[in-house]
Amino acid sequence: MAKQNSGKIRQYRKPLNINLGMIIFSVIFIYIIICVVSYFNDEHVASYEVREGSLSQENVYKGLALREETIVTSEYSGYINYYAREGERVGSNDLVCTIDESGKLKDLLNEQAAEGTSLTDSDLSEIRTQITNFTSRFSANSFDQVYDFKFELQGTALKLANINVLENLNSINGTSSGQLVSLCNSPASGIIVYSTDGYESITPEQVTSDMFTSENYIKTQLINSELVSAGDPIYKLSTNENWSIVIPVEKERAQELLEEEYVKVRFLKNQYESWGQVTVLDNADGNTYVQLDFNNSMITFCTDRFIDIELITDDEQGLKVPNTAIAEKEFYTVPVDYVTKGGNSGETGVLKESYTEQGEASSEFVPVTIYHMDEENQEYYIDNPALVAGDRLLKPDSSDTYTISKSGTLTGVYNVDRGYADFKEIQILSQNAEYSIVEPNTTYGLSAYDHIVQNADSVDIDELILD
Repeated sequence: MAKQNSGKIRQYRKPLNINLGMIIFSVIFIYIIICVVSYFNDEHVASYEVREGSLSQENVYKGLALREETIVTSEYSGYINYYAREGERVGSNDLVCTIDESGKLKDLLNEQAAEGTSLTDSDLSEIRTQITNFTSRFSANSFDQVYDFKFELQGTALKLANINVLENLNSINGTSSGQLVSLCNSPASGIIVYSTDGYESITPEQVTSDMFTSENYIKTQLINSELVSAGDPIYKLSTNENWSIVIPVEKERAQELLEEEYVKVRFLKNQYESWGQVTVLDNADGNTYVQLDFNNSMITFCTDRFIDIELITDDEQGLKVPNTAIAEKEFYTVPVDYVTKGGNSGETGVLKESYTEQGEASSEFVPVTIYHMDEENQEYYIDNPALVAGDRLLKPDSSDTYTISKSGTLTGVYNVDRGYADFKEIQILSQNAEYSIVEPNTTYGLSAYDHIVQNADSVDIDELILD
């Protein structure tokens, strides 16, 4: 038998056929990769459109109200009944409440409550006015106002009911050898308040930041028909129409308000506005406070220890720019007499002294950009890379010369409306942590709707802006 020939079958590999289409595709692909990588690696210049506006100051504060307040304590023990409505003025020696030592007056009041006490049209109008005032100023964010209103309305209703039984005091006292119902008259003229909180004797200089914390504030409501003991507080009197509100502020803000001396205040409770005299306090807790003194409206807020207020101040109006866009740039300064018009295009520039190859003196017109004019010194702030310190400038139509040596610094932003970083001087009117208000429509400055570089550190003057 013939020897059988065995062998492996191998696949034939075609040679790579490189043609012009593959070369072009590869070049385009590599270029796209380079562009993508370059795009993500390069720092992009973000622009900002300049608009007119003002700075939003933090003008809403929670204030601590301080008044001349006197706590009146009971000389007797028994059930207390009030006859003066909270928040109204009483005269010296006016009847405020009675102390029922025997409980007979309390029983009489309960009997009348069971029978029903009719109110006059005037009484109903008083209650209706209280309800209307409360609903107009109610805010769900301050639900504790509901409880204050509850006690206020209760006091009004009970006062109106209690007045009807005053005529029975003689008959009750006549049934015993002693006086069972004692009359409590006001020791002085003032506004009646039926609550205490321990802040009655606090002075503005004693205010601390802890006093503004709601967890540390305890208000004790003095309730009608409750049993009291001798020496217990039964009401307090606000005896002076002059009062103060103390607010915590930053030192810089305090000095701004102090410069105004008087500031207009809006009370958010009822939108009432009044002027407060400003005093700055540096208290023992290390914090700064502003004391606002008023000589009116105390009766309106006599039951409020904490009052939300808004300070109405005159905000600067102008062009609003972010602080990150602001830069400082140094420029050469030259007398205005050395700047002229020249060249084929009538550009603004200076005549720079130069010399020919033969050593003869001549002049060269160098275009410059003017960034600011110093009116006092009659100097222009100019820039051109072709000018350096030591260059001599020629005064037009004169033999006078000026050697460039002086420089000055300007504050400005980079305008990009022309596709490159064009420095524009700004005059800052006011500033906060994020934005500045600058003077609009100045000779070498900005106008509304100009586009500027948002981050001044990302560009340099006359740099081309591609995106």
